[in-house]
Amino acid sequence: MTMRWIILFSSSNRRQQPPRKQYNNLNHLRTLFEGTFKAVRDRGLDHAVEREKHLKPLISLKNLIKREPSKSLPISIVTQNKESLQLPFRPVEFTRKYPSVFHEFLPVAAALNAPHIRLTPQALSIDSDEQLLYQSDGYKEQIANRLLKLLMISRIHKIPLSIIEHLKWDLGLPHDYLHGVIPEFPDYFRVVQEKSRAFRNDDDRVLELVCWSNELAVSVMEKKNKKKGSDSEFPVQFSTGFEMDRSYQRWLSQWQKLPYVSPYENAAHLSASSDESDRWVVGVLHEILHVLVPKKTEKDNLLILGDWLGLRSRFKRALLQHPGIFYLSSKIGTQTVVLREGYKRGSLAERHPFMDLRSQYIHLMNTIIKEDGKDVKVVLGKINQDESNDKDLEEGGAGEDDREIRGDRDESSEAEAEDANEDAFEGEDDSEDDEEEQPRRVNFKTAQSSWGKVVGRVKPVRDSKRERSAGRSTQKFRERNPSEASRRLQIRGRNKDVESSVQRSRSSKSRGKVIT
Repeated sequence: MTMRWIILFSSSNRRQQPPRKQYNNLNHLRTLFEGTFKAVRDRGLDHAVEREKHLKPLISLKNLIKREPSKSLPISIVTQNKESLQLPFRPVEFTRKYPSVFHEFLPVAAALNAPHIRLTPQALSIDSDEQLLYQSDGYKEQIANRLLKLLMISRIHKIPLSIIEHLKWDLGLPHDYLHGVIPEFPDYFRVVQEKSRAFRNDDDRVLELVCWSNELAVSVMEKKNKKKGSDSEFPVQFSTGFEMDRSYQRWLSQWQKLPYVSPYENAAHLSASSDESDRWVVGVLHEILHVLVPKKTEKDNLLILGDWLGLRSRFKRALLQHPGIFYLSSKIGTQTVVLREGYKRGSLAERHPFMDLRSQYIHLMNTIIKEDGKDVKVVLGKINQDESNDKDLEEGGAGEDDREIRGDRDESSEAEAEDANEDAFEGEDDSEDDEEEQPRRVNFKTAQSSWGKVVGRVKPVRDSKRERSAGRSTQKFRERNPSEASRRLQIRGRNKDVESSVQRSRSSKSRGKVIT
C-alpha cells in the first residue's frame, strides 16, 4: 500500500514539472524569420529624438560650470574639455548658440581679460529644481530600483561601472551617484574591484548585487499578464507606410502565441537559433528600455550591455526583426533605439518629473531673450564670425582690436541711447561698404556679443515700416559714429573728387585751346 502511494506521488510530480522535452522539440521545429524589411521613418519618434539635440553636452557643460567655486569658466578651459563634454563643435560657437543658457562676459580684473561664461538666472533656476529632485528620497529609491533590476537581469548579477556610465544619461543618474546614491542602499548593491572582470580594459570596478528582490523581479509584461489573466502579446505598432509581407505576418502571429519567458529567469536551456529564445531576448530588451527613464537609448549602449550579457548578436537580430516593437532613429548623428510602446504621438506616454526638467532645458535652449524690454528671437545656427578672432578667444587672450572696439563702444553708447528704433543690428554687410571695412565690423559684432548686448544673428522683422525705420536708424548710427577705416575712406574719396575736378577743368581748357 505504501509503495503504491509513493508511485502515485512521484507520477503526479512529474506531471507538474515543465515539459522540458516537448519544449526542446519546439526549438527544433521553429526557426527565426529570415526576411528583410524596408525601413520606414516615423516622424513623431524622430522628433522625440531630434528635440534633444545638443541637450546632453549642454547639461554636461552646465555641470562643469556648477562645480567651479566661482560658478564661471574661461573659454580656454572649456576648449580643453571639449572631448569629455562631447561638444558638437567649437566651444565659442556652442555657448553663443544658446545665449539664454550661457552668458559670456569679461572679468573686471585687467589681468583676466579672457572671456568667461556663466549660467543665466533661468538656467540656474532649472538647475536648482533638478538638484532638489536628485536629493529627494523618492527619486533615490527609483534610481536604486532601476540599478537593481539591471543587476538581476545580468546572469552573474554584476555590471561594470564603465557600462553604467554609458547608461548614466538614460538612467537619470546624478553625476555623483557613486557617492550620493549607492552608499545609501547597502542592502541592494555594492561596488567591488575585480581585476579579472575588467571590461574592455576599462575600470575594474563593478556594481554587485547584494540581495535579490522577488518584488522587483517582475517584468512589465508579467504585470500586464496578471491584469488580463493570460499571456499577453507584445504591443506592436508599425510606422505609416510599412509594407508587411504575408510570410512575416504569419510568422509574427505564431511568434506572439509562444510562451513568455521572464527576462529575470535563466534561459540557458533555450536554443539560440529558436523563436523561443528570440522571444526571451525581445523581453530582455523590452524590460531594459522600460527601466530607462526616456524609454530610449543609443544603439551602441544596448550593444555594449549585450556584449557583457553575451547577447550582442542576438540583440542586433531582435532589433532588426521586430520593427513594430523597437524603432531605430538615425537622427542627431547616431542610431537611437526607441521603445514604441513608451511613446504616444511623439511624446512619452507616461510623464516623469525628470523628463519634465529636460523639457524645461529644451524650452530654454529655444527661448526668446528679452533685451531692453523688447523680444528678440534667437535664430539657431552657427554665428558668422571671424575664425582667427575666435581662436584667440579660445586660447584665452583678447586682441588689440577687441580693446579698441571696447573703447569705441563706450564712445558710441550715447548715440545708441538717442535712437529709439535701434533694437537690433543686421548681421549682413551692405554692398556699398568697402572690403577693408568688413573685418572691422565682424570684430565689432564679436566684441558686442562678449558683453551680452548683441548675441548672434537677429531674425529680421517682416513689417516694411519697421524695416525702413531700422534701416534709417542704422544709417544714422553709422553716420554719427564712423569707424576709423570709413573716415580714411571718406578723406580719400574727397581727395579723389578734388583731383577729378581739377583734371576736368584742365581738360576743358585744353579742349577750348584746340577749338580756337
